[in-house]
Amino acid sequence: MTMTLILTFGFLLGLVIGGLIAFFSVKIKTSRKLEEAQQNYEQIIAEAKREAHKIKKNAELRTKEHWLEERRKFDRETASVKRELEKEKRRLSEKESQLERRAETLQRRSRELDQRERQLREKEQSLARREEELERLIQEETTKLETIARMTRDQAREELLRKVERAAKLEAAQLAYKIKEQAREQAQKEARKIIATAIQRCAANHTAESTVTVVPLPSDDMKGRIIGREGRNIRAFEQLTGVEVIIDDSPEAVTLSSFNPRRREIARLALERLIQDGRIHPARIEEVVKKVEEEFDEYVRQVGEETVLELGLTGIHPELQKLIGEMKFRTSYGQNLLQHSKEVAHLAALMAAELGLNVEYAKRAGLLHDIGKVAGEEYEGPHALVGARIAKRYGENDLVANAIAAHHEEEEPRSAVAFVVAAADAISGSRPGARRESLEAYIKRIEKLEQIARSYNGVTKAYAIQAGREIRILVSSNRVSDDEVKNLAEEIAHRIESEMEYPGQIKITVIRETRVVEYAR
Repeated sequence: MTMTLILTFGFLLGLVIGGLIAFFSVKIKTSRKLEEAQQNYEQIIAEAKREAHKIKKNAELRTKEHWLEERRKFDRETASVKRELEKEKRRLSEKESQLERRAETLQRRSRELDQRERQLREKEQSLARREEELERLIQEETTKLETIARMTRDQAREELLRKVERAAKLEAAQLAYKIKEQAREQAQKEARKIIATAIQRCAANHTAESTVTVVPLPSDDMKGRIIGREGRNIRAFEQLTGVEVIIDDSPEAVTLSSFNPRRREIARLALERLIQDGRIHPARIEEVVKKVEEEFDEYVRQVGEETVLELGLTGIHPELQKLIGEMKFRTSYGQNLLQHSKEVAHLAALMAAELGLNVEYAKRAGLLHDIGKVAGEEYEGPHALVGARIAKRYGENDLVANAIAAHHEEEEPRSAVAFVVAAADAISGSRPGARRESLEAYIKRIEKLEQIARSYNGVTKAYAIQAGREIRILVSSNRVSDDEVKNLAEEIAHRIESEMEYPGQIKITVIRETRVVEYAR
């Protein structure tokens, strides 16, 4: 028991002694570290002070350098300002000298003006005295003139004004006539040039369309098959188509004759189909003719589409294209209506290009100008107005519709395109040979027109123009008055109606003008 206590006490004492030794050992180490830390701290402080001192010196040096640089800059700017001030001072000094010289000049001029003003006042006074004297003399002379002329001053002034007015009116009339003649000559030259250029560039066929169509045959043996036994095939064909079939000695060809181009075209298509098929008898002829008639509307539409494409036009309504196709099978005084319309379109486009107008409008109006001739029975009125209504109905421009309506003067033209289309229509239809009329008959009709017009008293000249569709008559202003002009035109129109045969209508234009000619010597 005692031994255990001794051991326990010894163990505890050892622990205490060990703890004290550890404590003092740690304290000694801690003290040593504190001393080292104190030394490091003092070194850091010393280095920081040295660095701060160095930074301070560098900052002071930079500040001093900046201040010196700013001082030098300020000195330079100050020197520049001083130089500018010196220059400005010199300029001001020069201006001051100039102002002094100007002031002296102004003073000198002022003295001169004062002197001139005194001279002018003296002259004014002298002129006033002379005016009074002149007025007195004029009054005396006026009194003497009034006594001699037996009229007052106002009357003489009015007479003089009347003479001056008559002379001025005469000169103005002469000048206006001269300008008018020059403008007319220039316009005629330009018009002839434009029309000639358009005609030269439009190489169209102007001969009248024939009333026959030649259908080629593979051999002459086919003629007998077309005639049939006792002529039954040819009779059936002629009865169904309304076309005369002429079979003569022409090798490998038969001729279809009809004044109706539509019937003639149907007969041609039917006959070509029968020849290709080889079966030719009345029943087959009836079947083929009926089928061709049913397909003909599509063929007409195709013709219209091809015509529009040929002219390079776009946006034309399908119904208008169908009417354009119908024109192929219509004639106007023997001239194929579609060929005439295509030619008018080309001519109008060429003339519009020469004049700088809208070429597309001119071409559309030229192609559609006679569209009213193929309109249905529901449309009434002149073909030009009907054509304009149809064109507007199917979306054509107002200017195009107006050009269509105005090409025969049923409506007032609203654009230059209308005049171009009318001129192109006249060119296409008025040339000899363009329509079914021989050259001899054409010349005789023109001569007869001019002969009737010249047979009246007072007519000096008469010109048939537009292939005899218009006659212009010049009358003497001394023998025919303005009131008699209308009666003369009506008499000539009645006589032409009773004595002549002609297609369409003839326009009679009577022109009465007064010409005054004076010579300067």
